[in-house]
Amino acid sequence: MAIREPRLWRDKGWTARVIKNDDDEGWAVAMLKDGEPEPALVGPWTMGRDKKNPKPLDTNAFNTLVKTASEVIRRHEQQLHAQLNKSMMLSTDEADYKILLNIVPDDDDPYAYLSAEDAAGNLLAKVKVTPNYKLNRQNALKWIENEFRRPE
Repeated sequence: MAIREPRLWRDKGWTARVIKNDDDEGWAVAMLKDGEPEPALVGPWTMGRDKKNPKPLDTNAFNTLVKTASEVIRRHEQQLHAQLNKSMMLSTDEADYKILLNIVPDDDDPYAYLSAEDAAGNLLAKVKVTPNYKLNRQNALKWIENEFRRPE
């Protein structure tokens, strides 16, 4: 159900709430995606004409806030994906390989998979490794030379 109040809008799976900025005399707006415990975005909010109260939320402001908060979430997801999924191309005299490291961030028992693909994308090997395994050229070459046996 949509809510459209001067300091609270709820629509399209998002809630915008204008709040007192604890850091100074001004106001802030918090954007919360439905089902999430923390705001995706908290930013300064414009003062109204009386210079004491916040400017009321409106359709254009809400839509802009939704777009901005969605972009923040998308960038965060891309950053997390990049931290958890690494890859490199490697050429040897025998073949070209794509070596991948995919980290599974389990709270109790994190782990990772080290895998190798040929130039056509066919899986050649996949082994479980520690999540702090360092994927670099030297370790990848050593793994290939050891016939894709699980690194120590």
